[in-house]
Amino acid sequence: MSEKRVILIAGPTASGKSAAALALAERIGGEIINADALQVYRDLRILSARPGPDEEARARHHLYGHVDGRVRYSAGKWSQDVALTIGDVHARGNPAIVVGGTGLYFRALETGLSNAPAIPDEIRTAAAARHDAIGPAAFRAEVLAFDPAMVRLDADDRQRHIRAFEVYHAAGVPLSQIQKQPGAPIVDHVDARIIIEPSRAALYAAIERRYDAMLAEGALEEARTLAARGLQSDLPVMKAVGAAELLAHLSGGSDLGAAVVLAKQNSRRFAKRQLTWFRNQAAEWPRAASPEAAIARLAADLVASGKPQG
Repeated sequence: MSEKRVILIAGPTASGKSAAALALAERIGGEIINADALQVYRDLRILSARPGPDEEARARHHLYGHVDGRVRYSAGKWSQDVALTIGDVHARGNPAIVVGGTGLYFRALETGLSNAPAIPDEIRTAAAARHDAIGPAAFRAEVLAFDPAMVRLDADDRQRHIRAFEVYHAAGVPLSQIQKQPGAPIVDHVDARIIIEPSRAALYAAIERRYDAMLAEGALEEARTLAARGLQSDLPVMKAVGAAELLAHLSGGSDLGAAVVLAKQNSRRFAKRQLTWFRNQAAEWPRAASPEAAIARLAADLVASGKPQG
């Protein structure tokens, strides 16, 4: 019987994905692979809620904290990294458990990414400068003028609006047109999948508790260390929800209390955007309200697929 199993666990921030992945990994002898765009950054151990040493000692973890904050890591690069990692996990005869909250990563796994062009540095710099010069609303209007399909983007999603701008000016065609071109999936099958989707009240309460725990663990000191690096302000690591607010505080933009309130508020908004993405783009995935329910459903699905669950 093939041991080349692939299990997917997705969900919004603070939904308990990592706990579910770890419990399942221990149960079936699996290895955990990160599918969260912030947890790849070495600089954000606390602020991205990466698994700690205790969790990493209980199961093998991959693609966590392997990218320097100076790097503009992309879904395309993650696709390359995860393909190699899944191959290595399967070569050891272990199931691959892919867990995270970045919907685009899961899409890349199952359907592949469109072949968007490489973005020259001058266009990348010009796009960010244009956004900052005219503001989000005017920049969004410019993007929609040449790519009306980008109306689907959240109005506050700076990164994706800039991406649409970059691609259009690099390729001469709208990003939405390029996205219609078929890509090559990374995996040819998935044995079980789940989206952990707690009630809104439970999720928001978990976000509040986790941010307080991050602060107690040293999130402010981690942000101070990141600020001291003098990185470009438009890098993804500097814009990370929960980190950006502390960085603004450290630069004199607000007092700590206000920064924490804003960080929690933005984290809730981020979770809402993630839920919206999964609702629209992964409607067929099974749902579970808790990590425990997710594990039970995944175990049942593995049995139903004819593969042992440990």
